[in-house]
Amino acid sequence: MRFVLGTRNRKKREEIESILSEFAFADLNDWPEAPEVDEDGKTFEENASKKASELARALKQWVLAEDSGLVVPALNGRPGVQSARYAGQHGDDDANNRRLLAELAPLPDDSRRAYYVCVAAVADPDGEIRAISEGRCHGIITKELRGSGGFGYDPLFLIPEYHKTFGELSPVVKHAISHRARALERLRPQLKKLCREAPKS
Repeated sequence: MRFVLGTRNRKKREEIESILSEFAFADLNDWPEAPEVDEDGKTFEENASKKASELARALKQWVLAEDSGLVVPALNGRPGVQSARYAGQHGDDDANNRRLLAELAPLPDDSRRAYYVCVAAVADPDGEIRAISEGRCHGIITKELRGSGGFGYDPLFLIPEYHKTFGELSPVVKHAISHRARALERLRPQLKKLCREAPKS
């Protein structure tokens, strides 16, 4: 049984495959006709579920989709569900990081607490959501970029226990403690159950 990941981001696919190594995955690069899903939900769960359901129906495949982002309570929860397009253009990490730093600059240091959220959803080929999970990881936003690993806000997201950002931590450590890792670990038993229940061809 194979799951199509609702992403064209190779780094994200590699991260998911390293965490859920016992499962088989494809991604949207293998499905050029896959539609672009308008992630207009107000929550991560709404976006993950919509993406999984619409892609599953379009591709007639099992789809695992996730929505994730950074929440800064001092910024009223921003960037939140707008994390990937916070500065306007989807996936412009440099611009998103610059905007985040600029918005936090005038605030006191204790305003830099933040957490990453990831919600993962699985839909069957009919578009029905069959599994869902959430993971969070808490940290602090640094005042400058640190490290070249990861993507998104990772070079700004400091894990206090390690004194390093996600951009500096090794993939092994990041994949053990990240919001995505925690969501996928909680999803693992649900995926195993779905695989057991799936009709054998």
